[in-house]
Amino acid sequence: MADHHYALDLTWTGDRGTGTSGYRAYDRDVLVVADGKPALEGSADRPFRGDPSRWNPEELLLAALGQCHLLSYLHVAVVHGVVVTAYADSPVGTMRQEGIGGRFTQVVLRPRVTVASPEMVETATRIHHDASEACFIAASVSFPVRHEPVVVAG
Repeated sequence: MADHHYALDLTWTGDRGTGTSGYRAYDRDVLVVADGKPALEGSADRPFRGDPSRWNPEELLLAALGQCHLLSYLHVAVVHGVVVTAYADSPVGTMRQEGIGGRFTQVVLRPRVTVASPEMVETATRIHHDASEACFIAASVSFPVRHEPVVVAG
């Protein structure tokens, strides 16, 4: 067993001069910084008075789940002798707002995978389950992460 640790800095940059003196008195802008990486500009989602040109936490959660599955899938593909030549995904998620809070109720990953030969398509489709089991992020959330993969030979 190994523990892995992650660290970053979050800074709220939305003070317009009066702080949080009122709900409409401040911006939801956030700067996310980690050593050796470009800064990530974040905000709230538009319905929560955020800047739609910046990444919101809900989108970042989808990105984390999609990227984790992709990387886990590539590893599992190698283990099973599947040669992946292309991979793209368009994940979607549903969040239910309840009062001032809420929670995700599901995420659906929709990977489109191209493999090197037609003989690999069946295995390449089946191993999405193994990739899901290997994904640290999917194992850490309390809502279902479903998969609707499409696999073709290139």
